[in-house]
Amino acid sequence: MKVIIIGGVAGGMSAATRLRRLMEKAEIIVLEKGPVVSFANCGLPYYVSGEIAEREQLVVQTPEALKNRFNIDVRPFHEVIAISPESHTVTIRTNGQEQTESYDKLILSPGAKPFVPTIEGLHEASNIYSLRSIPDVDQIMAGITSQTKHAVVIGAGFIGLEMAENLRKRGLEVTIVEKAPQVLPSLDEEMAAFVEAELRKQGVTVITAQSAVRFEEVGKKIILENGQELISDLTLLSVGVAPENHLALEAGLDTGLRGGILVNEHYQTSHPDIYAVGDAIVVRQQITDTEALISLASPANRQGRQVADVIAGLDRKNQGSIGTAIVRVFDVTAATTGLSERTAKLAQLPVSVVHITGKDHAGYFPGATDITLKLIFNAETGEIYGAQGIGAKGVDKRIDILATAIKGKLTIFDLPELELTYAPPFGSAKDPVNMLGYAAMNLAEGLSESIQWYELETELANGKVLLDVRTDEELTRGKFKEAYHLPLNDLRQNITQLDADKEYIVSCHSGLRSYIAERILKQANIQVKNLDGAFALYQMVRPEAIVYV
Repeated sequence: MKVIIIGGVAGGMSAATRLRRLMEKAEIIVLEKGPVVSFANCGLPYYVSGEIAEREQLVVQTPEALKNRFNIDVRPFHEVIAISPESHTVTIRTNGQEQTESYDKLILSPGAKPFVPTIEGLHEASNIYSLRSIPDVDQIMAGITSQTKHAVVIGAGFIGLEMAENLRKRGLEVTIVEKAPQVLPSLDEEMAAFVEAELRKQGVTVITAQSAVRFEEVGKKIILENGQELISDLTLLSVGVAPENHLALEAGLDTGLRGGILVNEHYQTSHPDIYAVGDAIVVRQQITDTEALISLASPANRQGRQVADVIAGLDRKNQGSIGTAIVRVFDVTAATTGLSERTAKLAQLPVSVVHITGKDHAGYFPGATDITLKLIFNAETGEIYGAQGIGAKGVDKRIDILATAIKGKLTIFDLPELELTYAPPFGSAKDPVNMLGYAAMNLAEGLSESIQWYELETELANGKVLLDVRTDEELTRGKFKEAYHLPLNDLRQNITQLDADKEYIVSCHSGLRSYIAERILKQANIQVKNLDGAFALYQMVRPEAIVYV
């Protein structure tokens, strides 16, 4: 059997090496239009700052190494310019010449291309870059000279934030411009607020709810939609990606959502001898069972392995993806899995939400830092839709656990049952994931009722009273503009101070003490709900509503 793979990196090279392990006698050819067939594209931003010191560290495998170990014929600088499904051939351009190669099976792994918006003056600009490959990062590095002082990153997604961090670490003044009303739009607003605060703390200028509408002076001046002018020596466009689908379209293969290549559960396209994997394909969002484009390395690697299994005769099916991602932004880590609260509501799912704040390891052990976790779930069935996490350490561990729980179809009722490693330097006897389960169960079983941060203003306008049960000392570090203060430890003795005819919303710092207060008050027949996430969350997302004394 002769198998041609178009494109390397995650999907293509995973397919090639797995196929060789299964089919020693197969002829395997990998065609890559660029100079490098296997590289760490997720590591590119860190080369810009020097955190990854050597360019060679980005190259995972060379054609020579792949030939020696796997007997794979890897051909860089071989661009496929046409596919002929009926004749089972591809047309290749290399060194200015064209040639034809036949195949029995063809795997498309073209990846995604940066989305380039239509902006006046873009094509005349000389200092605008995107980042998807080693040649891209080479151009950026060549563009950074001793005269480069100001950088603008347009787009505050994962790559945009990583580039903002690394350009800042390189000593540049960095401005981020994001069309959405928040950075990191894949997170919900209150969780993204932690990231924005860290960016500002590190000296990055953040402009949201704005887009670039014009480049002037060959890109040195950027005009935003509100008329604001930015000076830029180097501009990175990072406003998203689109499936690299031109070969598929020209070959007559079916495409779907935003031009993604349509495949069945065995990765076959509309032509049965042509398969496709990676960022270019439409996948099934496992939670909503809808079409999605998920451009992440882990699914692409899995898909490459599975398509090789299919071609080799093993029964493998594409089960879809949930979308699990993580980013470091200076001293803060942000991670997400599954659906956000926003996307779950757009899917018209019955949504409940809970936030908890815990420590990455035992609070009494030196070095413990806060982790804020958010769970999106169905309170009736316990189904977990998604989760998000923010913190300095240990976020990856918790989101990985929750991603596994979603994939394994565990519910909120299973989370307290998870037996996770504990010793003081590593975790807590009741891990934040366990606590997230307990808090969600309290809502599901009616032991607690909550409101979200974005509901507080309306609830207070409707006559409810905010009850702050923090200590006197805590109030000196910030307090709500309108709140009745009664410390938790004094609550039972002073409960008669509260008006049983009024409805209360109770808050502490993180939510634990306010839940205790809620239980006390409910059993005293006082109407009360808990402010989910409490003061710490509200202070982060609505700082203008906090008074400092």
